[in-house]
Amino acid sequence: MSTADDLDRFDRSILAALGREGRLSMADLAQKVGLSKTPVQARVRRLERDGFIRGYQAVVDSVRMGEGHIAFVQVKLSDTRSAALDAFNRAVKDVREIEECHMMAASFDYLLKVRTSDIASYRRTLGEKISALPHVAQTSTFVAMESVKDR
Repeated sequence: MSTADDLDRFDRSILAALGREGRLSMADLAQKVGLSKTPVQARVRRLERDGFIRGYQAVVDSVRMGEGHIAFVQVKLSDTRSAALDAFNRAVKDVREIEECHMMAASFDYLLKVRTSDIASYRRTLGEKISALPHVAQTSTFVAMESVKDR
């Protein structure tokens, strides 16, 4: 299995192009990176096999889907031993409204990105789901007023 140090400029160009537009045809991708189609196909298969490309997905417009309210939630746990962290990590994956979860090196333990339809829906999610996650001791919420850059 290769590492990032093993990637050449063509691999990096392929990753950058697919990161911007995952539905490029192999012919279009080959033209963008300056190689022919066959070597590009082989490189893409290798990048997939080695885990540099984890998958392909559509970017859904969350606002049009009725999930335009974004809140960031700092979570402090009552216990940060391995078993408690594992329990929290497993449980957080089952909460549909939590779009992202990051363990932090900060004065709190986790930062969550939570997407709901509105503030009332967020309040229910916080009270019924997030606060009920294993070992949650305290939360602080920051509501996004506007998304300036969102992949």
